[in-house]
Amino acid sequence: MTQPNTQPYRSMQSSGSTEPVWVHKLPWSKIPEFPSLDKDLETDIAIIGAGIAGISTAYELVKRGKQVVLVEARNVLSGETGRTSGHLTNDLDDGFVEIAKKHGEEGAKQAAASHAWARDRIGEIAKELNIECEYRRLPAYNISQFPVGEKKHDDELQELKEEAEFQSKIGMETRFDSNLTVRGWTSSIDQRGGMVADNQATFHPTKYLVGVLNWLQTQPNFHCYARTRVMDIKEKGIELLGMGHKTVEISTENGHTIKAENAIEATCVPLQKLSVITQLEFYRTYCIAVRVPKGSIEDCLLYDNAEEYKYVRLTACDEKDDYLVVGGCDHKVGQEETTSRFDELEKWTRERFPQAQAGSADYKWSGQIFEPVDYMGFIGKNQANDKIYIITGDSGDGLTHGVLAGRLLADEIEGVKNPWADLYSPKRVASILKSLPSMIGHDLQINAQYKRFLQTDIQDIEDLPRGCGGVLNKATQKPVAVYKDENGNVKQFSALCPHLKGVVCWNHVEKSFDCPVHGSRFSKEGICVSGPAKAGLAPADEAGEKEQVAAAA
Repeated sequence: MTQPNTQPYRSMQSSGSTEPVWVHKLPWSKIPEFPSLDKDLETDIAIIGAGIAGISTAYELVKRGKQVVLVEARNVLSGETGRTSGHLTNDLDDGFVEIAKKHGEEGAKQAAASHAWARDRIGEIAKELNIECEYRRLPAYNISQFPVGEKKHDDELQELKEEAEFQSKIGMETRFDSNLTVRGWTSSIDQRGGMVADNQATFHPTKYLVGVLNWLQTQPNFHCYARTRVMDIKEKGIELLGMGHKTVEISTENGHTIKAENAIEATCVPLQKLSVITQLEFYRTYCIAVRVPKGSIEDCLLYDNAEEYKYVRLTACDEKDDYLVVGGCDHKVGQEETTSRFDELEKWTRERFPQAQAGSADYKWSGQIFEPVDYMGFIGKNQANDKIYIITGDSGDGLTHGVLAGRLLADEIEGVKNPWADLYSPKRVASILKSLPSMIGHDLQINAQYKRFLQTDIQDIEDLPRGCGGVLNKATQKPVAVYKDENGNVKQFSALCPHLKGVVCWNHVEKSFDCPVHGSRFSKEGICVSGPAKAGLAPADEAGEKEQVAAAA
C-alpha cells in the first residue's frame, strides 16, 4: 500500500497516482459511475464539477425542487475532495484575528457561523440519509510548534491565547488551556498548552458523498454526466432594467451544448484566464496514514502553529488499529521538490507518537489548496456575470467551504437574502484592496516562473529513468514534456500549459506535470486533472496521442 498505484490510466479516477487513505474503506470501484453526455439538453441549473462543492450544491437545489444537471470532466469524486484529510471545523486555518483585519469583526463572525453551519449540515444529512461515514464530534487543539522552554513557544501561546479570546468573543466554543496535552502524546517532546475549539467534527469524505450521490440518483429532477469536459461557458441574451432574458450556454469537448437558466462552476478554480484567479495562490499539501493501536491516541483534531502547519486526526483501519492521519509540508505548486515531504511527516509523527507502528506509512498522498489573498473563499456571481456562479478559494477548509456554498448559492439563485453573501462575494472590493501588497508580491513571484522557458530538466530523453517525466527544452524547439513508462516506452506532449503558457514541471510524487504559474496539473498522459486549464497538454508525438486517447476512453 505504500507505493503509488501504477494502473496505466488512473487519471480519470483521481488527480494523482498515490492512493489516499479513504480507499481503505471505499475503493475506487465502489464510487458510482455515470454516463457521458451524448446529447444537447436544457435545465434549470447546470453544475460543473462533481466534488463536495458540486454535489452539496446539487443536493440543496434538488431539495428545493430545481432541475439540476451535474457534469464532471472525469469520474465523479476524481478531484481534490477525495484527497483531503477530512477535517470539519469552523476553527479556520488563517485565524480569526487575521480574518477580522481584512473583513472586520462582523465578517469574522459570519465566517465562523457559515463554516459551523456546514460542519453541522454534514451531520444532519448523514443522519437523514442514513449514511455511515464516521461522522462524529470532537475537540480541535491548536498548539505551538516549539517545545516548552523556548521563547518562541511562549510567543506562540500568547498568540493562541489572543485567538481563543477573539473566537469566544464572536460566539465560538473556544478556550485557552495553558496545560493542554493530547492523550497518547507520550514523547519527551513537550509542546503542552494551547487553544481548544470544542464541538468540531470529522468524517470519511468519500463515503459521505457516495451516500449523497446515491440519494440524488433516486430524484427525478437530478441528472449526472461524467467524462464530460466543459470547454466554454458564456451568458447569452440581454437583461436591462427588468426587460429581456439571459441564459447560460455550456459547450463540452464532445460537441454537445447545455442550456441553463443558471450555471455554477464548482471546479476548485474557475475555468477562465484571469480575474479571480489572480486573487488566489496555489499550494500542494501532503498526508500520511500510519497504523496506531485503537484507543492509544485521543480522538481529536490537532494543529500546530507553524506557517506550513501539521494537521492530525484519526480514521478507522480495522478491529485492532486506527489510522493516524498526519498532513502538512505545504509548498507552491510546481515550485519545489516533492519527494522529501513524506519523510518529514513520518519523522514528525514518530517523534511525538511512538506507538505509530514501525515501517513505512500504509498510505501517502498529496492534494491541492487554493488560497485567497484575503482569507475568504469566493462564492457567488462571477465577476462580470449575472447567471454564472463560482465556488473557489477554499483556503484549506474546502469541505465546509463546499457545503456552505450549497446553501449560499441556492439562496442567491432563489432571491433569498443570505447573511454570508457579501463576505464571500467574488465581486467584493474592500478586503481585496487591503491585500494589494501581498497580491503584487504574488504576481511578481508568479511571473518569475516563466524562467522555465530558459531551463531544461534533461539533456536527452535517454537521461530519463523509467517511470519518470521531465521537460526537454532545446534552444531550437518548443519545450516538450516527456514521460518514460516502466517499460521504457516514451510519450511526448507540449510542455506549455494551455491556460497561460507556463512551462510545466514534473511532480515525482503524483507522476504529473504541474504548472508553476497558476497551478494547473496534468496526468502523465497529459490529461488535465486540475484547472484553471480546461484542456490537456497537446500530444507532441504519435505515442503521446495514442496514450491520451486510451487514458480518456
